[in-house]
Amino acid sequence: MRANAVLPYVLIAPSVLFLAAFFLYPLAQTVALSLSDADGFTFAHYARMAGDLNFKDALVNTFLLVAVVVPLQLIAALGMAQMLTKLRKGRDLVLWVWTIPLGVSDLAAGLVWLALLTDRGYLNSALFALGLIDAPTGWLSYETPVTLFFAIVLAEIWRATAIVLVILVAGLGLVPKEYDEAAQIFGATPWQRFTKITLPLLKPSIQTALTLRTVLAFEVFAVVFALGGTSFPVLVGEAYIWQFQNQNYAVASAYAVLVMAISLGATVFYLRVLRTPPEARG
Repeated sequence: MRANAVLPYVLIAPSVLFLAAFFLYPLAQTVALSLSDADGFTFAHYARMAGDLNFKDALVNTFLLVAVVVPLQLIAALGMAQMLTKLRKGRDLVLWVWTIPLGVSDLAAGLVWLALLTDRGYLNSALFALGLIDAPTGWLSYETPVTLFFAIVLAEIWRATAIVLVILVAGLGLVPKEYDEAAQIFGATPWQRFTKITLPLLKPSIQTALTLRTVLAFEVFAVVFALGGTSFPVLVGEAYIWQFQNQNYAVASAYAVLVMAISLGATVFYLRVLRTPPEARG
C-alpha cells in the first residue's frame, strides 16, 4: 500500500524537476532582476517601463489585439468544428489542411503575409494588373494604423485558429451523440441543439482553448514585428527592444513580468467564469 501511495509522486517527479529547472528558476531570476539594482530592492525599473514613450500604446495595442483576435478565432473554430462533424468523407483530410498553419512559425507566417500585403506584394500587384489601383498602396506603415492592425488580425487568425480548432474538435468527440439525437426527436432546431446541448457540454474544451490562446495572444510579437516593425508596438516587442537594442535587462524583465501577470489574470478569469460544476462533470 505504501509503494502505491508513493508511485504517483515518483511518476510526476521528472516533470516537476523539468518545470523547476526550465521555468520556475528562470521565472524567479526574471522577477528578481526586475525588482533589484545595485542598491537592492527597487520599483525603479517598473517606473521606467511605465514612463516609456511606447508603453501606453503597447499596452493598448496588445489588449486590443487580444480582444479582437481571440473571440474571432473562437467563433471561426466553433464553425469549422461543427462543419467537420457533418462531413461523412474526407474529414481527416480537411482537418489536416486546416491545421497546416500550426506547422508554420510565427515569424514565417508574418513574412508570408508581408509578401502578400507589402507595397510591391502580391495583392498590390494583382489589383494593379486588374486596373483597380493606379499605383501600389501602402497598408503596413505608421501612416495607416487601421489597415496595419487589420493585417495583423488577419495574419493571427490564419496562423493560430487551428490551435483552438484542434482542442474543440477533441472536445466535440467527447459529446454524447445521444443527447443531440434525443433533441432532434423532440423537434429542437439546429441552433437550439447547438446552444442548449453542444456549447454547455463543450465548456471545458472552450475554457482550455481560450486560456491557451489568450496567453499566447498576449505574447504576440513575431507576426507584429514582421508586418509592422516598430510601427505597431506591443508589450513583448517592447521587452525585446529593451533587451537587445537598449541593453537594459531590468526593464525588459519588468515587461516580461507584466505580461506574465496579465496572462495569469486572464487564466484565473477563464477558470472562474467558465468553471464547470463538479456535478456536471460526472
